[in-house]
Amino acid sequence: MSAVLILVDIQNAIDDPVWGTRGQHDAEANCAKLLAHWRELGNPVVHIRHDSTDPNSPYAPDQPGNDFKTEVAPLDHEPVVEKRTNNAFISTDLMQVLEEYQTSELVICGVLLENSVESTVRMAGNLGFMVYLPSDCTASVERTDVNGKKWSADDVHALTLAILDGEYAKVVSSEALMANPDSGTLQ
Repeated sequence: MSAVLILVDIQNAIDDPVWGTRGQHDAEANCAKLLAHWRELGNPVVHIRHDSTDPNSPYAPDQPGNDFKTEVAPLDHEPVVEKRTNNAFISTDLMQVLEEYQTSELVICGVLLENSVESTVRMAGNLGFMVYLPSDCTASVERTDVNGKKWSADDVHALTLAILDGEYAKVVSSEALMANPDSGTLQ
């Protein structure tokens, strides 16, 4: 069966200033290109929507930030998995959705890399999926560590990718995925 493309939390909320300085500003455009390619091949797509339980969060269901970004909005037949934690597998029906596709391969994209994307990739890897993580289809924000050192969004992004690569996922580019003559079976 074809690899499933999973788009994590690509909602308007990511543009809220509460997140601070963001990097990888072309991530959504790259996700849109990969999504169009996946749809053209007729491969399965799953959208993850974060529905924050914090009423003040830009991701809260009654906030405009909860809406998917238009360039990656789901089509009527594409499943939308609602999550309330940073991990798309926890207290959701994602496993049941993936079981219907009978696949062992996932391509995971989205925001924020060091948050919901990372926790979902780690879980998927631990569950035995072969995970492909297109680095140009993810975005990070600057972070301050426990010692007070500020890390740029580019540094956070690079380090998170390095930590995930080989252990939980294979880090690739979206271009490499789309160049594969049969992007639905990537191994």
